[in-house]
Amino acid sequence: MGLRDLVYRLYARRLEASLSGKPIPRHVGVMCDGNRRWARSAGLADVSSGHRKGADKIFELLEWCRETGVEVVTLWLLSTDNLARPKTELDPLLKIIEDTVTGLMAESWHVNPMGALDLLPDHTARTLKDAAEATAGNPGLLVNVAVGYGGRREIADAVRSLLQEHASRGTTIEQLAEVLDVEHIAEHLYTAGQPDPDLVIRTSGEQRLGGFLLWQSTHSEFYFCDAYWPAFRRVDFLRALRSYAARNRRFGA
Repeated sequence: MGLRDLVYRLYARRLEASLSGKPIPRHVGVMCDGNRRWARSAGLADVSSGHRKGADKIFELLEWCRETGVEVVTLWLLSTDNLARPKTELDPLLKIIEDTVTGLMAESWHVNPMGALDLLPDHTARTLKDAAEATAGNPGLLVNVAVGYGGRREIADAVRSLLQEHASRGTTIEQLAEVLDVEHIAEHLYTAGQPDPDLVIRTSGEQRLGGFLLWQSTHSEFYFCDAYWPAFRRVDFLRALRSYAARNRRFGA
């Protein structure tokens, strides 16, 4: 073991020790950002190499979450805006996502796809749905895989679903307007029945949410990390948890 590895391990243990007895987020949202920039910084002409490296990192992250007691992880892998990318870039990315979801299913994670699946190619949507069906009864960590996801689209889909549900019951718009509240909409979100994210992590140095979990993140704590997603390390994750534990959460303005 080299000196650098030894120092890293000692530092990781110190971070772990600092979390003893401290609050751990039940639900962590992760914006896996910076795959393309990581590939370019590594001198790789094919940006899909960055996406594949980032996909490998997902499996590491889930183990870290399981070790620390996190119950739900939401991974934003592809936005609705990303669907407009050139086909030469989008097709390899969709294949990587399909392979990743298949891998999650093979490792018995509980996979829950979220997003506008109707906007995805049939094969990608089918892969996501098959993973959800095959892993629905799996215990332990719940992994939300956000593909073709946009926060505004999610809220629009929730309202549409709510209207359709009440229309099927014969409820008029006037009757619905009298009783409608935020909980009615929350029951139709992609994350219905799940706790809202306590902590949202974004890698790559960008400090904006871009619509990620737009409704659910009202009371979330945010942690922005400079590392590109493929270079995100266990100590970076532990630092995010340490930062979360040190905050005085106020569930108001």
